Amino acid sequence: MTDGGAVLGRIRGWQRRHWRERSKAERVELQSVITWYVTTWLFSVSWLALPLVGALARRPGPLVVGTLLLLVGALQCVEANRRTRSVLDHYLGRAPLPPRALRPAAVLLALALALTLVLASLDGADPVAVRLFTGAALLPFGLLYGLVAPVRVFLRRSAALAVALMAAFGCVDREPAGIVMIGVLTVFGALFSLLACRCGAWTLSVLWEAERAREVEARLAVAEERLRFGRDLHDVVGRNLAVIALKSELAVQLARRGRPEAVEQMIEVQRIAQESQREVREVVRGYRKADLGIELAGAQGVLSAAGIECEVRGAAAELAPEVQSALGWVVREATTNVLRHGDTTRCAVVLTVKEGRVVLTVENDGASAPAGAGGSGLAGLRERLSAVGGTLEAGLIGGDLFRVVAEVPVSVREVTA
Repeated sequence: MTDGGAVLGRIRGWQRRHWRERSKAERVELQSVITWYVTTWLFSVSWLALPLVGALARRPGPLVVGTLLLLVGALQCVEANRRTRSVLDHYLGRAPLPPRALRPAAVLLALALALTLVLASLDGADPVAVRLFTGAALLPFGLLYGLVAPVRVFLRRSAALAVALMAAFGCVDREPAGIVMIGVLTVFGALFSLLACRCGAWTLSVLWEAERAREVEARLAVAEERLRFGRDLHDVVGRNLAVIALKSELAVQLARRGRPEAVEQMIEVQRIAQESQREVREVVRGYRKADLGIELAGAQGVLSAAGIECEVRGAAAELAPEVQSALGWVVREATTNVLRHGDTTRCAVVLTVKEGRVVLTVENDGASAPAGAGGSGLAGLRERLSAVGGTLEAGLIGGDLFRVVAEVPVSVREVTA
């Protein structure tokens, strides 16, 4: 049982490292890459390995050629899987493709087509199977080359390859239907590989562009908030500083002339400076104060914009300002955690008043790990709530549901008195 628990622990750790801790874009990319891996092997098995076993002539020559063809097909799949990541990074503009990176895949393609042609010349397999071998040889290279070459170049060269293969196999099998089928399978293999790789890679590029746009939008929101705070400080302090500068200059001139009014001017400067200090503290206090109603509306808007179904129930209009501020910070932090962690599709925010206490519950699915309950953000919320006599509980509740429950007395003045 101990060994079994260790194995399950390693599996869960792998899931957290390689799946749960990934963003949505990273998950889609991993799924696409795995699909390309499987597609390459699937076509090789269904179009090459299985037909080869049943259609190969039991003679020494065809057996040798068929075995070599099977080995080359496996090497094609291995090489295609090995180069998929680098080709995708090249298409997405993340890293340049090394020079001659596709040369091994091209050599294996030429070798597979040559062996197929030799097998056809030896009459070592059924003609239909030989045509399937041709299609199986084209796909591993096509999935790579389709992301490297421009579409027009890919189509032009695929058409030229189809004509060359039709001519080569026409020398071996002069049946018109067989020659046409070689061309059809070549075109099918080229178009299928092009659509498979291009559609998936284009979807990934759009997804990553949207991910970058979200990051830029978040940075712009922070920058806008900083600018707003800067404007508020400028409006409050700017005028007073200008008055202080003028009165200080006047006091200097009066002091140089020995006039007693200089003391009165400096007293006025001191008063204005103290008043400015008080106004700055009020601006900062208002900046740090969270309004619960605004935070609830903002959370619903942000989560809905992120594609998360968000339900908000309850009103905050009649609550004391201290209660609204404390619970507003809970909503802000919980919303941030929902956006940052896990793969949330649904979030519910419920505000209720019962037995003299306000209860705020934030529950979301797609939670990645219970470690979030001990984060620094939640620790800071506990400190804020304790200052007004409140409590906070957070953690997983069965499966992947994560719940945050904050309770604050309705009347803070009675608690703190």
